[in-house]
Amino acid sequence: MAAAYATLVSAMNIINNLHHHPRPPISLSIQQAESLTQKINFLLEFLEGYNLHRDYSKEADPLESRIADAAYAAEYAIESHIYDEECSILSHIFDEVKNDGENMSSDGLYEALEKVIEDMASIEEEAKQIQGRVGVQHQLHTKSTPSDSSRSSSIPQQSSMVGADAVKLQMMDKLTSDRLHLHIIPIVGMGGSGKTTLAKTVYEERLIKEHFDICAWATISQEYVIKEIFAVLLRQFNIRVDDNLNEHELGEKLYRHLYGRRYLIIMDDMWSIDAWDRVRNYFPNSKNRSRIVVTTRLSALASKLPNSDSLGMKLLDEAESCELLSKTVFGEEGCPLELEEIGKKIGKSCKGLPLSIVVVGGLLAKSKHERECWEEIGENLNASVNLEDDERCLKILYMSYKQLPIHLKPCFLYMGVFPEDREILVSDLIKYWVAEGFVKAVSGKSLEEIAKEYLKDLIARNLVLRGGRMNWCRIHDLLRDLCLREAEKERFYNTASDNDVIGALPPMSEARCLTWNVGRKLSPLNMSLLRILKTTRYQWVKEDFSGHVDQLVNSRFLQIGHYSGGIIEWNFPSSIWRFWNLQTLIVANYYMREVTTAPTDFWYMSRIRHVKFHNGLRLPDPPYDQDDIVLGNLQSLGTVDDFKCSEQVVKKIPNLKKLVFYNWGDDELYCLSNLVCLTKLKSLVCSISRRSAINFPHSLKRLALQSNNCCWEDILDKVGVLPHLQKLTLDRGNFNEGKWETTEGQFRSLKFLTLRDTDNLEIWKIESSHFPCLERLRLIRVHKLREIPLEFAEIPTLREIRVEFCSDSIVVSAKRVSEEHEDYYGEEALQVRFYLGSNNEGLSESLDSPNFCVIRY
Repeated sequence: MAAAYATLVSAMNIINNLHHHPRPPISLSIQQAESLTQKINFLLEFLEGYNLHRDYSKEADPLESRIADAAYAAEYAIESHIYDEECSILSHIFDEVKNDGENMSSDGLYEALEKVIEDMASIEEEAKQIQGRVGVQHQLHTKSTPSDSSRSSSIPQQSSMVGADAVKLQMMDKLTSDRLHLHIIPIVGMGGSGKTTLAKTVYEERLIKEHFDICAWATISQEYVIKEIFAVLLRQFNIRVDDNLNEHELGEKLYRHLYGRRYLIIMDDMWSIDAWDRVRNYFPNSKNRSRIVVTTRLSALASKLPNSDSLGMKLLDEAESCELLSKTVFGEEGCPLELEEIGKKIGKSCKGLPLSIVVVGGLLAKSKHERECWEEIGENLNASVNLEDDERCLKILYMSYKQLPIHLKPCFLYMGVFPEDREILVSDLIKYWVAEGFVKAVSGKSLEEIAKEYLKDLIARNLVLRGGRMNWCRIHDLLRDLCLREAEKERFYNTASDNDVIGALPPMSEARCLTWNVGRKLSPLNMSLLRILKTTRYQWVKEDFSGHVDQLVNSRFLQIGHYSGGIIEWNFPSSIWRFWNLQTLIVANYYMREVTTAPTDFWYMSRIRHVKFHNGLRLPDPPYDQDDIVLGNLQSLGTVDDFKCSEQVVKKIPNLKKLVFYNWGDDELYCLSNLVCLTKLKSLVCSISRRSAINFPHSLKRLALQSNNCCWEDILDKVGVLPHLQKLTLDRGNFNEGKWETTEGQFRSLKFLTLRDTDNLEIWKIESSHFPCLERLRLIRVHKLREIPLEFAEIPTLREIRVEFCSDSIVVSAKRVSEEHEDYYGEEALQVRFYLGSNNEGLSESLDSPNFCVIRY
């Protein structure tokens, strides 16, 4: 069903985009466009209520497959014709574009779409017969729309372990025992039994953090790269990783850092003893009670680990299962009396597997809290009770997938394209979903806002997990397996074994998404229908990209990577600015010789949403005679070189939310007072000059300012009154007489404050009421500052102070702030991290304490 819905929405988006494009590459027959729109809308409405009472099957529903094939045929016909037409136009402009395939003429397009309309008409008749015969099935939820996702925030999230108190205590005892030699502690259990949750819970315990000098975490998985494992561990110790070092050199670097320190290393999800054999020699045994924890599903692997003492994860009993289910659905409120009996039966049906319980709990939380509804779920679960463990778990997870609102199904299945155990940056995931075309538009919201609601809903249902880092997410291995099985069954995508190629929607020879991150030649591939291209090797860009760029006219997401081996001259292909449906353009290389200058075509890219050039982009003046040309979809733009914020430019980008620019002359030349007109701007990173006439919109939440000669007091009067500002960074610049004195009523919403390289700041005076919401303070190379004001200790929201390469006196004052804050609010309230440089030789690392961490470089 995911493939059918996704292709219908995608086809509708293509038709709408052509209709609203200021310079459409082709024109569809009005009659055909209206007919396709009518039939697609009917089938979408049909699918949103169509939910068969079918058990798990390895075969896709025939009707759903026919719908997907028809919608895909419409997409193929339209985009193939666009490719042919654009190749013809570009060949006249650049005299270099070739099309070696058969061209689809306008007559050919008309005939192909007529065939699609006939097929859809036949499907429509069958769908109407189903509706008339049995009615639309609603099962556990009524017809769902994307707006239903807004309910997700009310669902409690399971955050503590249930039924594992004994094994947790055992784990703590093993970690803190008097055993001097390096001790390996395997945690063994089936998938979804809570191995990683136990390790994470213990890893975050204050007692453990205090017991070990250093702690780090690495996820191994079935496909692993030893060099990357070492790099992940080193980065957690704030050690710079040189990409040119080989596996052995990185391992030696890790060994030297661990030697003599009492360390705790978590090696999560290990599948092969070979992985252990290749890393074991780089973990020193300093006879200081260091520990390594390994989580694995394989008892045989655990038994082969030297000096090991395994912990087994047991399944939950009936009472524990019921408790976990109740906490997942209702939080601390508890299960209503009328649902207790059926709740116990549902918990029992999950056979004690925590993953199954929390996923079913996510389903129950989103369904009606009525006995009849829960009984239906219980009946479906009972059908899986006598199956083998893996098959039973799969069917339980499938039930939660089956009951997803249809708009969430493509987004959930898409999670399977990412490598196992990979953390996924949320902003990238959102861009991929939008680029694939299966996010359905809702009036009054951007596609990104809708997609974020989808993700929140999937997280609330426990089908997607929050990542270990802010703004990242991931998916459990068993759920990823379900995604891959369902995607293959529905022919939604194919994933190559090495995760280099992803074909979203069949066939593979006409891939829709390509991720190329290895240093080898690109295999022959038809890119005319490609929607997403992400390459992380600049050498490939130079040698192979030029030969394929002419095929990318239908692309929606282009990310061109960088080359780490030196400067290579390369000219950005001008034809890219003519790609009619391009949404995201990221040029992530730092070695281009010159800033890229965009042509006037930039202002006609009506679909563009995100533009990012690491090495700089210079914009042309917009066309003055075409006021109707507006980049209404553009949300993020950077890094712009010499950004002229004229009234004309501001009118062209009314919905911009994120802007990065650096100007090299006086601000008067750039009309920065017009920034105030960007009323939807949330994030701004920019440079300003001494005589700045800049004005800021009140919508700003994040602001980073850089200047070599600006006096910050003149700017901070404007910045301090911004009502929604949460994050502020001041880079370089000066303070009058080396003094900053804040005043009452400023920075009312500020949570994060960073000062970097403000060399002349010596005295800082504040009152605690001046930063009432501050959570994190970061000072970087503020060498002349004498002390951190003691008043910071009185701010109840303050959680972290980070001082990097500053004076010794700041260390002493930070220590005093930490102690005062502890007296006010308790010992766990404020963490202080101090990074020592060569100018801090006189300081002793004995300053280290549970709340005060000293790291020497």
